[in-house]
Amino acid sequence: MRISHARLAPVVAVATTLAAAVVVTPLVAGPAAAAQGCQVDYLPNVWPGGFTATVRVAPGDTAVNGWTVTWTYPGDQRITGAWNAVVSQSGATVTARNATWNGSVPAGGATEFGVQGTVGASASAPTAFALNGVPCNGAPPSPTVSLTTSPTTSPSPTISPSPTISPSPTISPSPTISPSPTISPSPTTSPSPTGPPPAGCAGAVLCDGFENQTGATPAGDWAVVHPDCSGTGTAAVDTATAHGGTRSVRVNGGGGYCNHVFVRANRDLSGVGAVRYGRLWVRHSTALPADHVTLLAMADAADGNRDLRMGGQNSAMQWNRSSDDATLPEQSPAGVALSVPLPTGRWSCLEFMVDGGTGQLRTWLDGTAITGLTADGVPTHDIDGQWYGRTWRPALTDLKLGWESYGGATDTLWFDDVALGGTRIGC
Repeated sequence: MRISHARLAPVVAVATTLAAAVVVTPLVAGPAAAAQGCQVDYLPNVWPGGFTATVRVAPGDTAVNGWTVTWTYPGDQRITGAWNAVVSQSGATVTARNATWNGSVPAGGATEFGVQGTVGASASAPTAFALNGVPCNGAPPSPTVSLTTSPTTSPSPTISPSPTISPSPTISPSPTISPSPTISPSPTTSPSPTGPPPAGCAGAVLCDGFENQTGATPAGDWAVVHPDCSGTGTAAVDTATAHGGTRSVRVNGGGGYCNHVFVRANRDLSGVGAVRYGRLWVRHSTALPADHVTLLAMADAADGNRDLRMGGQNSAMQWNRSSDDATLPEQSPAGVALSVPLPTGRWSCLEFMVDGGTGQLRTWLDGTAITGLTADGVPTHDIDGQWYGRTWRPALTDLKLGWESYGGATDTLWFDDVALGGTRIGC
């Protein structure tokens, strides 16, 4: 067990590349077992009220094809999100199962995943790590647990074959945890331990799938705008490609400064309040470039009405403040590695939260929180150290979807099922 507050960037940099962060070689299907020599390293980064942690799992001298890791929090930590694993929590016990792409780990190999959560007064290090029901980190094998109930049972010939030992509910790392029907389908596997956010647009001030658009150009609740100068960028209602229903908005984004184009919501958004949650489905054609681009912008009345922008740079997603060009994450190699690319050729669900009262910002892609796109109120090198170079208390007033390119990058994007409200809306 190693506890560190300074190693988050280099370690989590590996954990947050969602689809390819684990360097393992595929194996043929085999039993999901673990050797007694398994090792689980938990490396947290803790700040007042919250934490993230990278969890490294090494099975030892026996390969695994499918893994479940469990541990116990002696403090008051509560998991709220995870990456590269499906994680749930029941009381003090946490259960993490492999994602679809990282279940096979060879003997002598390792894989990593990450969690984030909240914490109150006690952030004590977790204990009782187990891999597929086998205690790790030098803990004694599970049969010794049952023997503590009666020292006289040790030599008993009836103990070894006893059907009551393996599934015994008194054994913490019992293999019966993995197939437990109360854990696998549990809604707590979502980024929130209390269940997934409601789907649809419950409680949203703005909820629009563009189904009421009757013309070729967005109108009514939306207006096409060119923030700087009108060039080749265009926006149109598309009836050939949609996430839900029969319509979406298609943006043909041109390269160069004068070709910026957005559709701006005409709806009164004053009812959203200081805490703003957004949800939109987006599809685009060309991978994010090395140049700075923007696909979402919101004017900030507390920052000279300059835009808070979501887009990309160095081929990964980022947030950017137009007033001082601060980025989230920082554009260092370690910082960029804590973000993710925006997938091409499919619909992706983007969610965000901006808290004007505390100056915090959070981002989810397809329901998974992105570490590099999280400003938690405490400056962290490679993530939000630059972001908090000054006090930031945004007062956002509008919502614009489209394309800005500050180099030569072009893209075709579709937006659909857009929602904005004071509570998380969900995908």
